[in-house]
Amino acid sequence: MDMADTASLNDRSSELWTIFAERFFPSLLRLLVALLMVALTLWMAAGIVQFVFELRKVLDTGWAKLAEQAIINSLIMLAMLEVIRTLQSYLVLGRVRVTFILDTALVVLIGELMGLWFREYAPEKVLLGLGVIVTLVVLRITTARFSPESNPASAIAESEKSFR
Repeated sequence: MDMADTASLNDRSSELWTIFAERFFPSLLRLLVALLMVALTLWMAAGIVQFVFELRKVLDTGWAKLAEQAIINSLIMLAMLEVIRTLQSYLVLGRVRVTFILDTALVVLIGELMGLWFREYAPEKVLLGLGVIVTLVVLRITTARFSPESNPASAIAESEKSFR
């Protein structure tokens, strides 16, 4: 094999890699993310169906115990919605927005804090959870305020101008 054949082979393998990296891999990744979203949605639907069927247990276990489970399950569903919203933004934008990640973390941590409400808990654990939540809220406000994307307030003002 001479130098020209080796260079031609290297160019060909580089071209194949470029095709894989630029066309096939992003499509495969989008397909996997879409399948994950379908699986999470089906999981949520199954949770809602189970929740509805558990309503008949109100007479056996008491309303308070069922309300506790309803609150915790609802917060888990909200966390799942935030995860799905994050995945949707990835499919649309091709990236994940930091605000969506912070929203998801906030929902999960608030759910955990609500779960502690119904159990024995150490005050240190609650204070730690509150500290993390306050930190995440500050980060969320900061990312929303200094986002490189358009400011929602200016977007609303622009849409109002178009209706005039």
